[in-house]
Amino acid sequence: MKRLHAHHLADNIIWDFIIIGGGATGLGIALDAASRGYETLLVEQADFAKGTSSRSTKLVHGGVRYLAQGDIGLVKHALKERGLLQQNAKHLVDKEEFLIPCYDWFSVVKYLTGLTLYDWLAGKYSFGKSKFFSKKETLTMMPGIKEKGLKGSIRYYDGKFDDARLAINIAQTAMEKGASLLNYTKVIGLLKSGDTVTGIETEDTITGSKAKYNGKIVINATGVFVDDILNMNNPDTKKMVRPSQGVHVVLEKSFLNSKSALMIPKTSDGRVLFAVPWHEHLLVGTTDTPLHEHSLEPRALKEEVDFIMGTAAAYFNRKPVEKDILSVFSGLRPLAAPINGDGNSTKEISRDHKLIVSAKGLITITGGKWTTYRLMAEETVNLAITHAGLKPKACVTQNLSIHGNIVDTESGHLAIYGSDRSNIEALIKQNPGLEKPLHPSFPFMEGEVVWSARNEMAETVEDILSRRLRVLFIDAQAAKDMAPRVASLLSKELSADENWAADQIETFNKLADGYLYHQPVK
Repeated sequence: MKRLHAHHLADNIIWDFIIIGGGATGLGIALDAASRGYETLLVEQADFAKGTSSRSTKLVHGGVRYLAQGDIGLVKHALKERGLLQQNAKHLVDKEEFLIPCYDWFSVVKYLTGLTLYDWLAGKYSFGKSKFFSKKETLTMMPGIKEKGLKGSIRYYDGKFDDARLAINIAQTAMEKGASLLNYTKVIGLLKSGDTVTGIETEDTITGSKAKYNGKIVINATGVFVDDILNMNNPDTKKMVRPSQGVHVVLEKSFLNSKSALMIPKTSDGRVLFAVPWHEHLLVGTTDTPLHEHSLEPRALKEEVDFIMGTAAAYFNRKPVEKDILSVFSGLRPLAAPINGDGNSTKEISRDHKLIVSAKGLITITGGKWTTYRLMAEETVNLAITHAGLKPKACVTQNLSIHGNIVDTESGHLAIYGSDRSNIEALIKQNPGLEKPLHPSFPFMEGEVVWSARNEMAETVEDILSRRLRVLFIDAQAAKDMAPRVASLLSKELSADENWAADQIETFNKLADGYLYHQPVK
């Protein structure tokens, strides 16, 4: 499944759905609409999941903290969606055991009570029962946890996944259902007839070619960029989104030395912090910092990294220091902007999604979280059908299998490809040499780069090392080390020359430098 270009699409087609944005929300809507049988086009300005959707805490969850806020309905919906996601993408969604360390007996009672309710709300979609473990049991399960004052821990279960890989698999599923997806295609204007939005004008950011597409409904699913699209329709529009930055740091897994994840329920400023085993490393985050601007490559602030490291140090036996950080990455949550007041506290800004008709022919969806992407898509398509007067068709995504969905009982890193694993192994077998590792410290092979270029719409070194193999998010220096080989393999697949490869390496190295956490020069 290589990249689609504008000239691959039929001329003068009037699409039922035009979706702007190739993150979790946009891709979910494309899959929902196409699987109902609607003519569906999605455009994404960069790579799929380039923004927020590849920068999550990697949790498929009901939202333990929403429970604390008393939002039972939201939690119940999310727990059902968690169960559906595990059923529909078994190769990517795993059950994860979380431990909440308790240093006083009141915490033991409080969290055990709350999490027993959490299990009960999950009903038939439960991942397992919460339970109290003694200090001794806790230290056996998580040797890296701070021992002093520990009374024990509460175990509960939630889901863990690879966000960018799920995005690619949803994109593949949408295309299999008939959707047309264009990456590296930026919207530069909206087409209008009077006050009605009737389509989009785009520019291919790789070739520079421009195109126009007409549709019965346009969906603005661009996350923190929604206001940019709304301004194309009406320059006087009030801001709908206020970005909030979430930062994660990645450490060696030896810091906790556990298969279980750690959940710190209340940090110094009232946030929740997670330390999650992910791709043989430890992902620690996140923060919640109000920002006034948005970008495709947000950068962590020093105080955010200090906050994560300081909080982790209070719970880990071995205290991590700056030189232990292998990668640091930031994502921007598109939180609904406050109607009045200064809105500086992101904890008070709505986290659930907002779905509104922004103009005749234009629907905007923002907010939400990965876990509920399918439900958000269903609601959006239902509203669009009514608003645009489309012939109603029922949603079919509850039990729709995502591309790759099998339980792979074999070990090894290729399990994340699900049913594609056997195809990758066949490709490597037919092309001796492609089994070579890209880096001595990682299992990833050259054949995976070739596979992604041919079947997963990867166009750049960044696409491969950021979102297909995730190396940039795990170990930024290792990603830089791999870049020349990846560029060489990609240039052959894309019929590009040495200059292209050199430019790709330079561009990627500059990007990767932002994920390395250098100690400040004294």
